[in-house]
Amino acid sequence: MIPRSAPPRFSTGDDGRILLILDLDETLVHAQEPPFSLDPHCVLFGYGIHLRPGLTDFLHQVTTGFRLAVWTSSSLDYASHVCNLIFPDPTTLEFIWARDKCTRRWEPESQTEVHAKRLAKLTRFGYDLRRVLVVDDSPEKHEKNYGNLVRISAFEGDPADAELLHLAKYLHELSQQPDMRRVEKRGWRSRRNTDRGAR
Repeated sequence: MIPRSAPPRFSTGDDGRILLILDLDETLVHAQEPPFSLDPHCVLFGYGIHLRPGLTDFLHQVTTGFRLAVWTSSSLDYASHVCNLIFPDPTTLEFIWARDKCTRRWEPESQTEVHAKRLAKLTRFGYDLRRVLVVDDSPEKHEKNYGNLVRISAFEGDPADAELLHLAKYLHELSQQPDMRRVEKRGWRSRRNTDRGAR
């Protein structure tokens, strides 16, 4: 049985690893309505689920160095099925949070409703936000979390996508820092390319 939208199981335990909170749609997977342009990995709730290239290797690399959790603005049933699909053992996740844990707010500029993910909710469970990272393709959901956010490019099914390969290496570099909120993470991808070119 996988952990559901409930208080984190390891609310006070801290083994020194950073809590890495992963988004699902357009971050780890792409859910496509039919007709499908490419054969999906599977079909859930009528949507074709495409796994981001390199996902298995990425999860293998971050599993040992981070404590993992999932927070999506999709439904809990959908999140649970996707987590069962992509994680070798979903019971090792600290928690799976879904839309019911988000805070709805109106975005006047885009005239849309945003399901914000407010990391401050984690402090009541004993998490230190200096030791929390969140990977998401939607920065508008993290207006209050910019210091914790690693923005990733949106995955929309491109089989040549290589973002997770670079992300895993960058996260490893970040894990050596004591305070995630003090590290400038905007433009991380271009900075990594520049650093490699200088060597």
